[in-house]
Amino acid sequence: MIGKAITGKGFGGCIGYCLEDKKMKMDKGQSLMQNRAEILLFNKCFGNKRELVQQFNEVRKLNPKQSKPVFHFTLSMAPGEHLSRPQLIQIARDCADDFGFADNQFLAVEHKDTQHQHIHIVVNRIGYAGKTNVSDSNSYKRMAEFCRKMEKKYQLQQVLSPRRFLSKEQQLLPRNDQRKDHIKAQLWQILQSSKTMESFQQKVKEQGFDIIKGRGISFIDSKGVKIKGSDMVLSLRTIEKQIEKNNQLIEQKQTEFIKIKRRQNTVGR
Repeated sequence: MIGKAITGKGFGGCIGYCLEDKKMKMDKGQSLMQNRAEILLFNKCFGNKRELVQQFNEVRKLNPKQSKPVFHFTLSMAPGEHLSRPQLIQIARDCADDFGFADNQFLAVEHKDTQHQHIHIVVNRIGYAGKTNVSDSNSYKRMAEFCRKMEKKYQLQQVLSPRRFLSKEQQLLPRNDQRKDHIKAQLWQILQSSKTMESFQQKVKEQGFDIIKGRGISFIDSKGVKIKGSDMVLSLRTIEKQIEKNNQLIEQKQTEFIKIKRRQNTVGR
């Protein structure tokens, strides 16, 4: 089993990513993968995306000083392995017990958009008493220990080197840092030719990215990898400044063009 645990700032983007249908990049454009998400478990919450985000945010307001109230877990089986729905639900409960969020709001979802079976768990780190009662300390080590425990419990393959279980084609894909550099270059190229935030977002989506925009901005590529704009020197403010600069350059060129035309007309008289 391969596990990841990350903290975040906003429930809207995270819950939306877990519940919404996904745009898949195809040879002839984009295709919408429908019904990719199946809800396994609600804990102290219930409803659709809008209702869940509202419920999580209501509890979040009890501790406004906590800037990262979101805990997002991903648990993936090795290729060829498949667990039943009751087993996946129990793994989500075991994860809640191990990481200490059994009494907090959380949502467990199975995704069916990849060949390997995997689930997502979205957790509110803030409890009903208004305290951050779910620690993110040593989450990498704790997740590794949890995966080893689940592998033993369900007689799964021990995945100490996740890359070893990828297909040959996937192993040839660039690592995260290289992928981030490639995405950054792609987004900067789009930004250089954008006159408005709306046109920038539209062009980015046409390239197969999803955008999460709030106080900041994040991008999700076709592989489902989420990258903050600020991690690529593409914060929301940076994008806005560049668009302002683009428009200033356009105005300057138009002014210069008008001056040149006037000179030409003066000489031709």
